[in-house]
Amino acid sequence: MTLEKQLINKCYYKTLTEGSGNEHPIKVLGELSILEQQKEVNDLSYIRFAQGEVYFENKDYETAIFKWGNIHNELMPWAQKNIADANFELEFLEIAEEYYKLVETDSDDLKVEVLLQLFSLYIQRDKLELAADSIKNAVDLNPDYPNVTDMARTFFEEQQDFASGVELAVAEATRTESLFWFEVLEEYVKDGHTTAIAPAYFRELLMTLYLVNQVRFESLVAALWESYKQNDLYFQWLKEINYLLLDINPRRSLNWQELSKQYKEAYLELMNGTYLIKDVSEYIPFHLTNWMKIATGSDSLAAASAVLAWNELFPLLMEDSVVSEAEGLVSQSYNSKRMGDIFLIFESIRKWANGKGLSIGERAESIIDELLDSNNFHLLVTGNEASRKASIVNGLLGKEMTAASITSTVLFKHDDQEEIHVITDQEEKRKLELDDFMQIAENEQTHICCKMPIPLLDKNKIALIDVPVLADQRKSKTAVIPYLYLADSLLFVLNSDSILTYKEIETAVKIRERVPELPIHFLLHNMEQSTNKLESSEWMEKTTSWIHTYFPNAKILSFSQFEEHTSQLEAFIQSIMNGYSLDEGSERKILYYSKQLIKLLPKKRLELENSIINTIKWNEEMITKLDGAVNQLRDTEEEKTQIIKRDYTKIVNKARQDLMTSIPDLLKDCAELIKEDTNLENIHVTLNEAMNKRINKHIDETVLPKLHEEIQIWIASSEGEFSDCWALLNETSVSFNQLYDEEKLSLACDFKVLDDWRRDLDRMTMRNVQLEKFDIIKGSASSQLFMKSAGKLLGAISQNKGTLQNKFKQSIKNKDYTKDAQSITNTFMQQFEFFGKTLERDITIFFTNPFDELNRAIEENQQEIRANEESLHDMRKNPEVYTDPLTLFELNIRQYEWMNHSDEKVVEYR
Repeated sequence: MTLEKQLINKCYYKTLTEGSGNEHPIKVLGELSILEQQKEVNDLSYIRFAQGEVYFENKDYETAIFKWGNIHNELMPWAQKNIADANFELEFLEIAEEYYKLVETDSDDLKVEVLLQLFSLYIQRDKLELAADSIKNAVDLNPDYPNVTDMARTFFEEQQDFASGVELAVAEATRTESLFWFEVLEEYVKDGHTTAIAPAYFRELLMTLYLVNQVRFESLVAALWESYKQNDLYFQWLKEINYLLLDINPRRSLNWQELSKQYKEAYLELMNGTYLIKDVSEYIPFHLTNWMKIATGSDSLAAASAVLAWNELFPLLMEDSVVSEAEGLVSQSYNSKRMGDIFLIFESIRKWANGKGLSIGERAESIIDELLDSNNFHLLVTGNEASRKASIVNGLLGKEMTAASITSTVLFKHDDQEEIHVITDQEEKRKLELDDFMQIAENEQTHICCKMPIPLLDKNKIALIDVPVLADQRKSKTAVIPYLYLADSLLFVLNSDSILTYKEIETAVKIRERVPELPIHFLLHNMEQSTNKLESSEWMEKTTSWIHTYFPNAKILSFSQFEEHTSQLEAFIQSIMNGYSLDEGSERKILYYSKQLIKLLPKKRLELENSIINTIKWNEEMITKLDGAVNQLRDTEEEKTQIIKRDYTKIVNKARQDLMTSIPDLLKDCAELIKEDTNLENIHVTLNEAMNKRINKHIDETVLPKLHEEIQIWIASSEGEFSDCWALLNETSVSFNQLYDEEKLSLACDFKVLDDWRRDLDRMTMRNVQLEKFDIIKGSASSQLFMKSAGKLLGAISQNKGTLQNKFKQSIKNKDYTKDAQSITNTFMQQFEFFGKTLERDITIFFTNPFDELNRAIEENQQEIRANEESLHDMRKNPEVYTDPLTLFELNIRQYEWMNHSDEKVVEYR
């Protein structure tokens, strides 16, 4: 054992006590100490250091500390470390930390030991950051030190510090080339602990791993690839892995199955229409080059086909050597005919179009949904004569469902329940009854899906397509062509007893020229029973010969209408279906519709742009109309407010005027209450009571009934004015809702205002009113003066009492009661006048909802304009957002054609 190992394990004392037999080390060291002291020049440091170890071993930590505290030779750094260890055991952790930090040494082992002890100490003191620093420093200082990296890994995992754990694993894997550390790192990757790390960080590591173990290299690369998907660093990863593989140039002989899968999935993702060409073209050349190198099985053909497809559209991107290699791979590959690839391409196009709001129309959507039905054989029946075709279709259906007058395309399918779907470009309507089927089917713009129990179709798994006759080529072209690509086979009904049969065959030839892959078979229908069987037979042979001249593989069935032909038809159709692959048929159909979609979508994009422009114009026009309605409503509100307030004010003013006129007369009439025997001493009290009673009675019996009557008339008139407004607003809302094509506006007014008016005015005009008492006489200075004079006269001429009463009576009659009448009138009319001041607010409440509805509609139209203008701006500013994905879809299709025609010469793309 080396000296440092002895010092680490605190067994240095054994070198001094060796050969002492069974004597206790303390005794042996004590004797050595005595002998050393007897020397003229002595050094007790070694013995004391050894004694400290023995005391430490026997848990006498204080004595050990004392011994180690007197070391002054080269063992002093170890003694300081040991003193720290002893304090650590005594749980004097702060003191221990100070001693550990005092250690200064050139020994890497001692440094690591100190760091490991500090690591343990910091964990115990819950200073985890310092603990992490200590273990990291220990690893940096000597990663080969026993257990140091394992301790670090365990600590990082316990603390969930996976950033440090990844850093440790990368460093150790690169340094040691140990598969263990690569496996640790891969687990970290799979657990998602590396997603935020730049991919370039792993370059040296992966280079090392490739040289060490290619299987583990592929596994780790696949794990990293998965971790970076759906991540902002994904494109950095693609760039990094492609540069890496270009550098290491992996051997094709190795089976890179997982890596080939990742390359394929990444390529499909780059090509799904999400990214622009300028974004993906930076990665594609290297990506495809590497994919060809590591591709396995059918992926090799996929990679090579992708190279050729890209080279056709962008010949400057791919290197000549890579293209030559791809051509070689394609020529050597087997024609796989895999429907799944074209199906994925088709679904990508469809999904992208829907995401961009590029609607292809309900009719086209229905046809596309039907072509994805691989459970039924789609048999299309057509011809040049409607009556013959209808006869055949009805025979297959087992009932009279079609006629010569029908111009729609009808898809018949078996179902236990009867229902029809009527489909136009704009909408799809579902009807449960077949009663009006014939009437609907006469609309040539309609596509109908008719489901009902049809035994023959159910038994043979057939979907029957009945298209209009082909007599009018121009008309039938748009109606029939889409269904030619939906059909698995075409049954052409010929008039076998007509000299014009060759023209019908010519029609069939034109169909074949348009859809070469579509199998065409013929049914020779003789509707007139011929009397000359020999002549009929010769004509049939001649017709059959014509057909086979142009259609050598066509099957032909001949019969007349008088023969029992249902079983013949069924057997004939079964022979057509025999050996036909629905998968291959679906592949042909989906390929066609994929190309058609790519051609159609630019037009739909232009239609979308025009639609947005029209929508903006429409919204602007609606805002103008809505603004006009708001202004009209505001004028109506002002007009009705003036009318209603004016009429109410007239009533109030008239009532005020009547009171100002009648009250003085009532008060003057109170002079009649003064009689010859009236006691004038308290006459003012008597008169005030009488006057107040007369005023209350007059208001109660005369003013209020009249006022109530006039107000009721006013309320009825106001209700009429409001009803006129509501009728106008109702017409306005109906008009706007027709323009919106939905119940968007409800310009209802708040008629509760009238109920509130009735309640308040009924309360105010209720009889038995009690006004406050007015002090009319006492409040008059002239009457007081008269009373004083009357008092003097009373004393002077008490015998002339009648004269005095008459004079007082005249005083009451001649008094000016204008101010009293005004005061009484103001008090009574105050509530009516206050009510009048609230009318404008109440009328505003009546119109609040219509104003709110109209303004809300204006705001919604403005928001839609802003959104559409923004969309239009984006469409015009970045046209490549629409054009690039279509180009990429074209590349996908072209790649598919290369793959599935690898044993044929592929025609030029452009």
